[in-house]
Amino acid sequence: MKVVVGLGNPGKEYAQTRHNVGFAVIDALVESRAAGPFQDRFSALVAETFDETAKVLFVKPMTYMNRSGESVRRIVDFYKLPLCDLLVVCDDINLELGRLRIRTKGTHGGHNGLRNIQEHLGTTEYPRLRIGVGAPEDDAVDHVLGRFRSNERPIIEEAIARAAEAVGVWVHEGIEQCMNQYNR
Repeated sequence: MKVVVGLGNPGKEYAQTRHNVGFAVIDALVESRAAGPFQDRFSALVAETFDETAKVLFVKPMTYMNRSGESVRRIVDFYKLPLCDLLVVCDDINLELGRLRIRTKGTHGGHNGLRNIQEHLGTTEYPRLRIGVGAPEDDAVDHVLGRFRSNERPIIEEAIARAAEAVGVWVHEGIEQCMNQYNR
């Protein structure tokens, strides 16, 4: 089994914000892979699909970004999931808009969702896919909770589509192949 967790904040006021690109990737995956409907489990919305190689869970924690680790920990414990079979998808203000970066492990880099996951798992040893949302001009919080400008929408939409493709490569071919193809 593979688990893909997209980070974001629940609620209409956060929809389509920079901080919610993880949710956008999960939504794209659920739609493209004909996954079952979202169910409320583990303080998250969870959809599942079965393909030729594995069962895959697509997860959107409903705990707000800074408490994402609660949901992730519950899923990992329930399924006794090896952390190599967990992929966390999130925004990154340290990457240029639309750039993807996949890693097998790493620090939270100031990202509150990753920080909380790290605290709950007690390790930085889990794969993550970061999507560049551009650097803030002023306040970082206002930046990540803000929406993309109209000239940025095509770039981020393409990045979300590439991130969804990258998740497919991770599921079927592994993290190394995923990094080789998408870390450019």
